[in-house]
Amino acid sequence: MVEIPNTHPKGSGRNSQGFGIGAPNTAATNKNAHFKNDKVMEAVVERENMKAALKRVVANKGAPGVDGMRVEELTSHLKENWESIKEKLLQGSYLPAPVLLVEIPKAGGKGTRALGIPTVLDRLIQQALLQVLTPVFDPTFSPTSYGFRPGRSAHQALEAARSYVAEGKRWVVDIDIENFFDRVNHDILMARVARKVTDKRVLRLIRRYLTAGIMAGGITSPRTEGTPQGGPLSPLLSNVLLDELDKELERRGHAFVRYADDCNVYVRSEAAAERVMASITGFLKKRLKLKVNTQKSAASRPWKRKFLGYSMTWHKIPRLKVAPEAIARLKAKVKTIMRRGKGRSLGWIIDELTPLLRGWANYFRLAEVKGIFEELDGWIRRKLRCVLWRQWKRTYTRVKKLLSRGLSEKRALWAHINLGTKYFACKF
Repeated sequence: MVEIPNTHPKGSGRNSQGFGIGAPNTAATNKNAHFKNDKVMEAVVERENMKAALKRVVANKGAPGVDGMRVEELTSHLKENWESIKEKLLQGSYLPAPVLLVEIPKAGGKGTRALGIPTVLDRLIQQALLQVLTPVFDPTFSPTSYGFRPGRSAHQALEAARSYVAEGKRWVVDIDIENFFDRVNHDILMARVARKVTDKRVLRLIRRYLTAGIMAGGITSPRTEGTPQGGPLSPLLSNVLLDELDKELERRGHAFVRYADDCNVYVRSEAAAERVMASITGFLKKRLKLKVNTQKSAASRPWKRKFLGYSMTWHKIPRLKVAPEAIARLKAKVKTIMRRGKGRSLGWIIDELTPLLRGWANYFRLAEVKGIFEELDGWIRRKLRCVLWRQWKRTYTRVKKLLSRGLSEKRALWAHINLGTKYFACKF
């Protein structure tokens, strides 16, 4: 427990316990929506808000930043240094550390995506900022924006998209913003944040987080644009910027769904789709200094495109289905676990696969075309049988194991001979 001095007057009802660990305090977060606009930083460092932020950061775990501090060490660090950190935040003199650059492969093996990992202390402060600023900005966001918002989900976005197609809007303008998180213009973003936040200490701190350097290979490079994914504050800032796109689409009366930087606009004709694509591309370039990726964006039929890992059928009342790209990504992950499991027991491999498959099945539970689930089940079972076949190795062992599973001696010998001649079928 981290002891944080109680700054509230006696009899205010605040408890004197320290920085605990658990789920965020929703009531405390909602209360922060009513602070004076020039006292935002006081709400950020307020006792209950910081406790809730610590609980969330500890629960999220995550890798260390440039200082090497692990999440498990954050509590003891706060015990010794919280007072000085708080003072710097209130004075507006706190300086964030550079983020650690980590590149992860993109889906389908097409290049890499840059992640900027802040230190655990900066993640704590960003989370505290997020909890205070979300009630300020979120109520003004468009109802058709679903990404990284409380009470909203990707499944809701998919249901909305399907309803638009069912209404007869059977053309989609699929807009993909090129390297969105790397191209965010700091001045444009900060101008939109400043419309609702006047506390200069908070504006200065957000600007410092945006311009904090990136460390790669031990060398820190300055950053003049972009907000690297990896920090708790980045999703909210992306919604603040792209809310202007939402408002423009609403002004034009379009039916659309946006999840983070993925935006689909649904119209009734090909001509309308082409017209919307051209006008929105110009709007993003002129107003937000963002570029549409022409290779990934298109005006097409909804059943020829994917959105949040799903596609849909061409029926009048369309049915959701798993997109082929999502299936390919799952198979690639399963194969990676299988390769990593060479020399390990089948139980170890199953333990590795279980959370992946459960999470995948839970996310794609909206799919109404079920055939792919049966195909994947059979494919994964074959892969697991291949693991056993490799492990048994010798003829005697293979025949013995097959006999123990109820096969006759003739069938067991036949299976060994035939599978032996088709060994390539068991390659991962």
